[in-house]
Amino acid sequence: MSVNVIQLVRSALPDTVVQQLSNCLGLPPEATTKVVDVTTPALVAGLLNKCATLDGARALFATILGQEVNADVAEQLPRLFASTTGVTQLSSTGRQLLEHSFERRIDGLSDTVSMQTGVPAHATHAVSGIAGSILMGVLKRHILEHRGNIGQLPTLLGQQLQTIAPFLNDGLTTVLGLGGAAAFAQTIGSQVRAVSSHFEHPAAAPMPTTARAPAEPALSATAISVAPPAREVRHVGPKAKHWFGMAALSALIGAIAAMLTWVALALCPAATSFLGQHAAAATVEAPGAATQADAQPASQAPRDDAASAVGKVEAEAAPAVAKDSQLIVAVDGKGKPTLTAIVQNVAEKSALLNALTKKFGAGNFNADITVDENRKAADWLAQIDALMPLLSTPGAEMKIDGTRVELSGTVADAKSGWLDRLKSLFGAPYQVSAFDAAQAVANAAQSFKNAAKSLGASCAGADVVKTLNLQVVNFASRDAHVPQSALDDLNQSAQLLKSCATSGHALKLEVAGFSDNLGSEAANLELSKERADAVRAVLVKAGVPADALVAQGYGNVRPVASNATESGRFANRRIEFSEVQAQTTQAQAQVQTK
Repeated sequence: MSVNVIQLVRSALPDTVVQQLSNCLGLPPEATTKVVDVTTPALVAGLLNKCATLDGARALFATILGQEVNADVAEQLPRLFASTTGVTQLSSTGRQLLEHSFERRIDGLSDTVSMQTGVPAHATHAVSGIAGSILMGVLKRHILEHRGNIGQLPTLLGQQLQTIAPFLNDGLTTVLGLGGAAAFAQTIGSQVRAVSSHFEHPAAAPMPTTARAPAEPALSATAISVAPPAREVRHVGPKAKHWFGMAALSALIGAIAAMLTWVALALCPAATSFLGQHAAAATVEAPGAATQADAQPASQAPRDDAASAVGKVEAEAAPAVAKDSQLIVAVDGKGKPTLTAIVQNVAEKSALLNALTKKFGAGNFNADITVDENRKAADWLAQIDALMPLLSTPGAEMKIDGTRVELSGTVADAKSGWLDRLKSLFGAPYQVSAFDAAQAVANAAQSFKNAAKSLGASCAGADVVKTLNLQVVNFASRDAHVPQSALDDLNQSAQLLKSCATSGHALKLEVAGFSDNLGSEAANLELSKERADAVRAVLVKAGVPADALVAQGYGNVRPVASNATESGRFANRRIEFSEVQAQTTQAQAQVQTK
């Protein structure tokens, strides 16, 4: 029952339908698409988290197969988007379904998407609900068409993890109550696998029971499969009422049968073997029906160490999510490209080298290509021929990291047209942008402020250093004056260090300056020292004791990113704090022993 759910949602929104929706919301189509691309992976993550418990998986399965979810929504979107009324109704239904499933309001998610995309909040609120309706609808359609059962739902959603992980960030996952994005991606897979395994093999992994009465017989996974109806009834009239009446009667008969079965098992143990032989053949004909008999008798079942009393499944840690493939390109003034790439296999490496050789000829390009089987497939290779004109543009810089494409150098200028060309070339789910240093500084400042607030009164050296290193001092080229944009963060850093000293936890830190690789090594070494001295001076002026800070310049050694792109050089031109108290203590001990 494997399928790419994100792709199903995107398939339901072709360009004509997106245009319709955009007209109703007063947005350009690209803005609507951007919101859908950011929101949908987060919604899948929320549903995936719901399946991390047995009760959550049961509830979500029932919700998806409920009457509120329209399995035909993809086909009906053109009609629904023909008016603002249809858009409003679909969005409202989707938001209600999501909030019921997540057990929380999703306004926070819509607001976060608005901040991350720059799209007005009223539009992201509407689109999030619509994306929810479509997501639930395509899931229902898929389950019905493949006669899926409750045990397959966690597996199906778990298969989406590698697809959605690149699009998740702490802002999205935190507002949904999932914690940090990286931690969520590393742990959720094992949890949903354990839930799915319990449904498939209930006897091997019984859940603890709280009652001492004999439990109902555990049915196999096929006992909760669903049979797709020939056609869903969506109107309210005599036929609909008749259908509901029949469904209610079927549910009543089923409840009576279950009760009689339970009594038979309690009073006649011999019935157990008979039912056990025939349970696998039992099916539930009514959509959305689910068994409530997952437990073995408490007196017979071994303790289930994989589940807690509330049904949360704790399993062994999931394997690390594969890293993205990568391509970094820098073109010199004569149009000769230098490439660094990490791909998944030899075939991808050969494909890249063949394309370069065909375009430039042997010896007319530089390429350092690493094969790492733990990387994801380099899907961007499908567009490599179309990228060749960019790779021969003097001064061009490009970085592709999975589905994120970043331009700098001469091709980052909007007048060059490359930004729009690559957006059109790659399409969803790729995110194409030009590097923006000012935005990078603002993002770093916000991260620093959040971390400093979370740090509270802690003065543990490692935590303080980690927090201080989140800030960015964005010096002007070949200049050692501390920019105005960095003063607020440095003053806050000074207050943090003074508070630690006042509480008896004074720290001694090294203020290290680093540079990119532009210019000579000697000039970079001198410049990095001047910048470290300048930062130290600001901190001392703000009240940090002078003897608590040591400034040192290291030039262009120990780069943290490639110097081939503007964002990489930006990252390498940095101020880095480290604790030197331990080093000093060790040196003093050595002197005393001499």
